[in-house]
Amino acid sequence: MDKKDAVRIQNSILSKAEKRVLIWIAKRLPRWISSDHLTWLGLFGAFIAGGGYFLSNWGKEFLWISSFGFFVNWYGDSLDGTLARVRNKQRPVYGFFLDHNIDGLTGLIICIGAGVSPFISFSVAMLILAGYYLLTIFTHINTFLKGEFKISYGGFGPTELRIVIVLINTLFIYLPTDYPPVTLFGISIKIFDLIAIFVALVLFSLYFYYFFTEKKKFEKTDPKI
Repeated sequence: MDKKDAVRIQNSILSKAEKRVLIWIAKRLPRWISSDHLTWLGLFGAFIAGGGYFLSNWGKEFLWISSFGFFVNWYGDSLDGTLARVRNKQRPVYGFFLDHNIDGLTGLIICIGAGVSPFISFSVAMLILAGYYLLTIFTHINTFLKGEFKISYGGFGPTELRIVIVLINTLFIYLPTDYPPVTLFGISIKIFDLIAIFVALVLFSLYFYYFFTEKKKFEKTDPKI
C-alpha cells in the first residue's frame, strides 16, 4: 500500500476543533514558511521540553519551560501537514519519511529529558517511551496492511497526550516534592513515578487492546490454509 493512498483517521476528543484552528492558522502563515520549517520547529520544541526537564534539577519552576516546549512541538508537528494540504503541496513519500522519523526523535528526546529530571526515574521514562513506540509501530504496520493511518486511540491522540503531560508538569510544580516513597511488592517507588507508571500502563493497555482487536480481523482476512 502506497503511503499516499493511506486514509488519515483522527477521531480524538479535540480533533474537530483542532483541525479548524490549524486550518485557520495555516491560511494566514507567510508564504516563505514551509512545511519543513514547521517540522523542524516541532523537533526544536522537543529539545525545549527535554531541556526544561533537565533544568528542573535546579528548580521545579523550569517545568514551565518544558510545558512551553510541548506547545512549540504541537504547533510545528500538527501544522506541517495541515499547511501542505491547505497549499496543495503534499509530498506523501518524503513527508511520511521525515515526519515520522522526527516523531521518533521527539519521543526519545522528551523521555530522556524526563528521565534525568528529579521527578521520575530514568527506567520509568523509558517504559513510557516503549509504550509510545509500540503504538507508533502498530500504527505504521496498519498503514501498510490496511491503508489506514490511524493516529488516535481511545479518543486520545498526540494533542491530548501533550495536554495530559502539561497537566502532569503543572501538578509536579505545585505538589510538594518531599513525599515519602511508596512500597509496592517490596519495591520502593517515588510518588511521582506512580503517576508516570500509570501513563505507561495506559499506553500499553491501548496497544494490547488494539493489537488483539486487529489480530482477529487479520485472521479472517488471511485464514489458515
